[in-house]
Amino acid sequence: MRKWLGRAGLLLLGVVLTAFVVLASWEPFFAEQSTGGQASRTYTAQITRDEFGVPHIYGETDADVAYGVAIAHAEDDFATLQDVVAMSRGRYGAIAGPEGAQVDYVYHLLDARGTAEREYPKQPADTRALFEAYAAGLNQYAAANPGELKLARLFPISGVDVAAGFALRQPFFFGLNQVIEPLVAGEPLRPEQGPPIPGFATGQDNAAEPKVRTSRVSHRTSRALPLAMGEDGAMSGSNAFAIAPEKSGGPTILVSNAHQPWRGGVAWYELVVESGEGWHYAGANFPGSPYPFLGHNEVLGWTNTVNTPDMVDVYKLVVNEAGTQYRLDGEWRDLEANTVTLPVRLGPITLPVRQTVYRSAHGPVIRNDEGYFAFRYGGMGNLDTLDAYYRLNKAQNLAEWERVLARMDIPSTNFIYGDAAGNIAYVYNAAIPDRTAQADWRGILPGDDSALIWEGPVGYEALPRYVNPASGWLMNANNTPFVAAGEGSDLPASSVPPEMGVELKMTNRARRAWKLMNEAEQIDRATLAAIKYDTGYERSGYIADMLDEVAALDVSDDERLLAAQRLLAGWDLSADNIGRGDALALLMIRPFMSSSYQNNEWPDAREELERSVDHLMRHFGRLDPPMGELLRLRQGPGPYAVDLPLDGGSDTLRASTLWDVADDGRLAVRHGDSFIQWTEWAEGERVDSRSIMPFGAASTRPQSPHFTDQSTLFIQHSLKPVHFWRDEIAANAVSRKTVTNAPPGHTARR
Repeated sequence: MRKWLGRAGLLLLGVVLTAFVVLASWEPFFAEQSTGGQASRTYTAQITRDEFGVPHIYGETDADVAYGVAIAHAEDDFATLQDVVAMSRGRYGAIAGPEGAQVDYVYHLLDARGTAEREYPKQPADTRALFEAYAAGLNQYAAANPGELKLARLFPISGVDVAAGFALRQPFFFGLNQVIEPLVAGEPLRPEQGPPIPGFATGQDNAAEPKVRTSRVSHRTSRALPLAMGEDGAMSGSNAFAIAPEKSGGPTILVSNAHQPWRGGVAWYELVVESGEGWHYAGANFPGSPYPFLGHNEVLGWTNTVNTPDMVDVYKLVVNEAGTQYRLDGEWRDLEANTVTLPVRLGPITLPVRQTVYRSAHGPVIRNDEGYFAFRYGGMGNLDTLDAYYRLNKAQNLAEWERVLARMDIPSTNFIYGDAAGNIAYVYNAAIPDRTAQADWRGILPGDDSALIWEGPVGYEALPRYVNPASGWLMNANNTPFVAAGEGSDLPASSVPPEMGVELKMTNRARRAWKLMNEAEQIDRATLAAIKYDTGYERSGYIADMLDEVAALDVSDDERLLAAQRLLAGWDLSADNIGRGDALALLMIRPFMSSSYQNNEWPDAREELERSVDHLMRHFGRLDPPMGELLRLRQGPGPYAVDLPLDGGSDTLRASTLWDVADDGRLAVRHGDSFIQWTEWAEGERVDSRSIMPFGAASTRPQSPHFTDQSTLFIQHSLKPVHFWRDEIAANAVSRKTVTNAPPGHTARR
């Protein structure tokens, strides 16, 4: 008996060990393999790095340059590039666990792979050549550095894999996650925005701007999707400014001030590209892109800010009892259902989790306890953005640049433009669905009426658009496009029909920028720099509501809260690290901002005051520590680690928007001012630009001197030169090398 039990125990142990081995190793072999492999052609690029490690990539052809972009970026941040590749292959859960698996679920829900496989072959040959070359560069780096790989059999990849990443990410820039989240959770959709701001130019507040008191929706999906703006979505924001020569008193000025996460899949990466085929551009891209998304070439440039038009419509389906068919125009149609396997890493093992994804004629379908809900979004199924950004990079004048935007292939984001000819422009770019005026598009639509299934976007001419306004300036800070150019130059909100769903909200940043620029007789370099780094708040909107509610509290029962109430009453409305109330205000503002911009639950003023007071007293022993002791730029560990004071706050033009609370109570900023680029075209002179990043070019390489070498300049509001021209980079080159995938013995092209 004892011998039998011993054998049984050994058998059970063997079964357990076998199961462990299977769970620890199944995923790479189960995963669908890419069609990528041996590159079909030879690529050669030269990577020259300047004193800050920023790569300047040269090649005879545009494809050579794209190959070099991949290798340069991998040298600086291969870890993040692998995450992006895993997302584009539906395998991120095998790296990031349950939150990564949520990305993979959305990847399958949106049919990112199917979209790429259908649309990628339709791209022009030179565009596909860029993506194939970029994939070849990543494959070469992966093969040469196996010790850095996070996931087996992730490489090689193809251009289709890179394109699938675009298909996955692009709808999240206009907030698709804010629809998917509550649908998956079975919670009410967030209410849409209210009416326009009446009399804004005269300083009147928007009395109709609601304080929403609904149940707070979960952030599970958005926290897991490092695809666009971080977990607080579109509120995180960006700023952009364009000044015409007559207003600046000199050059055309274009300032890009994008607010993105400082780490991860949508952290900016700075580069300069130049080819023998006329591609010459300085700017920044996201991991997984063969070209910059914003910046400038010799004669023109643009920047982007996130806009949030109503790009998504939700339909409730009428489904049969078996859940296999839905009704449309009185007929029953089969509900498409596909079972997918999500890899979910838990410690040393990876679990296979089966999920069913649904699709109807409307688009993707989510099933929850309330039924089946389909959704349809602008740009769905269109992947011509792959080509559009490439053509924008090479545009040579305003008309050519606008012709690319007029294709309506880039689903969303505002474009703010400037050029050497003195033109400035702002296009509220969005592939807004071409809806009829006969339905209530703000609610959940009946899913059994095919007349509500729109096809394609509105025409380009329907979008709000400014070209050379009389004011001589343009700005956007994630606000309504009807406050953009100053008194007398702003477009009226009535210029677009309500079914387009153009946002009508203001941010504090927009209020400040519009006010400061409207008041300035001339917006020269110094004036514009002061505006860009402004840390002030207007006492309006949610800021006024918060201060009024705190002032109205009866806190006579708590001396600490009473002192905090008095401190806020005397606060100077600036996050400049000077006023005594700056640290307290910094902690208070963010939840009220989130509620205002995201239609989340309106915070309780006393609870937020108690939370902020407790934090300051616990970690600093006082209510009024210098804000710079609380708000920090931190990057480490390693020999180049930094821990520096920051200024700016959530929703100030100098933005320190989101942070992690460290064990010592400090707020380590992770989102806010990120890639800043200042570009000028002066008459008779070649383009000149400067830029800065919070950390450095090699932000995930702690042993690199470029891990944090821009941080000190960043906190000082200083910029570094962009060496756009060959003679400039030659004079400032620190390293230079030629990379090629040519077999040994072949001479690399130079």
